[in-house]
Amino acid sequence: MSDPWLTIIGIGEDGLAGLSEASRKALAKAETVFGGERHLALAEIGSRGRPWPVPFDARIVLSCRGRPTAVLASGDPLWHGAGASLAEMLDGGEWIAHPAPSTFSLAAARLGWRLESTVCLGLHAAPFERLGPHLARGVRIICLVRDGKAAGDLARWLSERGWGPSAFWILAALGGPRESIREYRADSLAGDLAGNLVTVAVEAKGGQGIPRSSGLSDDLFVHDGQITKRPARALALSTLAPRPGERLWDVGAGSGSISVEWGLCGGTATAIELREDRAANIRSNAAAFGLAHRIVIVSGKAPEALAALDPPDAVFIGGGLDGAMFDAVWARLSPGARFVAHSVTLETEALLAELHQRHGGELMRVEIAHVAPLGRYRSWEATRPVVQWSAIR
Repeated sequence: MSDPWLTIIGIGEDGLAGLSEASRKALAKAETVFGGERHLALAEIGSRGRPWPVPFDARIVLSCRGRPTAVLASGDPLWHGAGASLAEMLDGGEWIAHPAPSTFSLAAARLGWRLESTVCLGLHAAPFERLGPHLARGVRIICLVRDGKAAGDLARWLSERGWGPSAFWILAALGGPRESIREYRADSLAGDLAGNLVTVAVEAKGGQGIPRSSGLSDDLFVHDGQITKRPARALALSTLAPRPGERLWDVGAGSGSISVEWGLCGGTATAIELREDRAANIRSNAAAFGLAHRIVIVSGKAPEALAALDPPDAVFIGGGLDGAMFDAVWARLSPGARFVAHSVTLETEALLAELHQRHGGELMRVEIAHVAPLGRYRSWEATRPVVQWSAIR
């Protein structure tokens, strides 16, 4: 369509004065203008305005399809705004967008931060744990939060996790006549703050953050002993070779430690676990690492529990593999998918040796020992050897 019926307009706290000529023309032409009540007031829309329904539903805009329509959203509508939701529902020729400076851009401009090296997060509809993977000494983060109370809650959340010395800015109503910027230490911010148009900026200090290498400490996970131990997990993840956007099947997930570390690399994981108590541990670990949006838990036994799942880019089976399970999983894999299995039993070790002979790949046996007391002295205490077979479909 040469003349899109929908115009998605970013508006700031400066209202009509900050809009481009193209945005003002689209507003004047529109029969209906959707937006939050604040946006409609800033643009002085009047009777043509229709506030967003509660709960929010972008599909209401489709009822105006084919007629001149505008949508107002804060700042850049395609960055944590309604614009992307609408664009995904429409053909490319149906819409055009006119962004304004985003809240992230305005905050970086006020603080003098390099935006390209600043973490930008929307926490207005997400748990604070999403911050976890990004926290490291010196990291700068700009967060959208719901309101002043949420900003105070975030400061307490950071302080409880050792990040209390962090520099903590409250930025309100950026770009408008009521703009204000206040700086605190996270652990010195007392009480709840008023206001809805609140952004938080953090320069992280005091804590250590999550290591970026594979093989996190076992102590970071909730588990009942059923966990792929750190050295074996590092070996497994190195072989699984996670990449951002890829999907993992973690079969017999136990604590979900493999899924968690896969998620920290930017992928998504489906953790298949039969026991509900262990599935509960996986949920706890996914939430604690801020990865509940990246890890899906399927309660059931493989291979039956795999039937409705989309094919993965990689599969990890940490124990319990038998011939029937292998055949069912292998048949579901697309060319190029990685398969990694571990064994500590002679029976499964024999199966992995047979699979290596049939399908190739790499077969290795790893023996690890740790120092332990022996009377007045120390000696090596061996763990069970781990056999790993890996192959590409």
